[in-house]
Amino acid sequence: MSQDLYEILGVPRDAEADVIKKAYRRLARQLHPDVNPDPETQDRFKEVSLAYEVLSDPNKRAAYDRGGDPFDGMGGFGQGAGFSFTDIMDAFFGGAATGQGRGPRPRVRRGQDALVRIELELAEAAFGVNRELKVDTAVVCGSCQGGGTAPGTAMQQCTTCRGAGEVAHIQRSFLGEVRTLRPCAACRGFGSVIPDPCRECSGEGRVRSRRTLMVKIPAGVDTGTRVQLAEQGEVGPGGGPAGDLYVEVHVAPHPIFNRQGGDLHTTVSIPMTAAALGTTLTLPTLEADLVQSETDAGREPEASLETSFQLPIPPGTQSGTEQVLRGRGVPGLRGGARGALIITVAVETPTRLDARQSELLAELAALRDELSPTGQAKAAPKSVFGRLRDAFNQH
Repeated sequence: MSQDLYEILGVPRDAEADVIKKAYRRLARQLHPDVNPDPETQDRFKEVSLAYEVLSDPNKRAAYDRGGDPFDGMGGFGQGAGFSFTDIMDAFFGGAATGQGRGPRPRVRRGQDALVRIELELAEAAFGVNRELKVDTAVVCGSCQGGGTAPGTAMQQCTTCRGAGEVAHIQRSFLGEVRTLRPCAACRGFGSVIPDPCRECSGEGRVRSRRTLMVKIPAGVDTGTRVQLAEQGEVGPGGGPAGDLYVEVHVAPHPIFNRQGGDLHTTVSIPMTAAALGTTLTLPTLEADLVQSETDAGREPEASLETSFQLPIPPGTQSGTEQVLRGRGVPGLRGGARGALIITVAVETPTRLDARQSELLAELAALRDELSPTGQAKAAPKSVFGRLRDAFNQH
């Protein structure tokens, strides 16, 4: 080759190693036979590869700069004498060089995370609860303590790969020898073998077992909330560290309260006469469920828990009226204030009246001049957007 190697790569004679490498990568992408297969381009690619082989090696480059033959005694380019395909693969795969060893695979690895689902009552989700869980996960083998070997035996270095976990495969091409590394089939890439595996875990270092955990569910959780228990999941291969266990909450429907975020909603029905005259209702609290569950479990509930409260209904209360009681809803998940209890009043109109009841209601209607009501048609209340539109139209 009569052309100057620096000119082939398009770099100055004092170029640094990284400049030479970048120039080679750029040319290799343009000239590789898989990209441009015509014969002239292939010859040009060989020249570029030869130039890079020399200039990327400090010893060969020094010999070339002195005017000597960098391939003297080495068989020359293309003869299978030491030419590396690594940088060609670098040019196309961004540094994941074929032939670059990764070493043996570790036998000890972290285990997977696990997920269990539990159903809670609304009061348990609102105020928190301690729950006993039975989980079926992988645990460290008690016989080999995670080592995977039978008692009195040990792992041995793989004789095929000599502990490397990989074996080299060499192929010849017009570029020279292409050396690739593949996982060793004899040891499955571990670099070691277990001649006498543990009978309990078959060499895995872990076995499946059912165990009991106590999980603390914080106050304020809702359906879909996940509680994380660190390192309580699956033990990894080789007795590796356990993953995490996630407990996903599902809250069962409540017969009285409907939860919406931190607020509780309920509806109370009162007769028409109570709505007209006014009354006071005694309603249960959500804490009443806690008292009942503690009593059912044979435990003494907290004396401070309020199980009911008085709700005054003013005279003339209309059906659909809402009363908002602050601080009687669900506590915040991270210690925030409790939401509200929103009570909707539904006024019931009697459907069956005896003769005396009908007579009394007729007398009341006469006294109120309501025997022949005309009825009053009213427009439906405008939405927020409707009111905003009207306000803009006025200006």
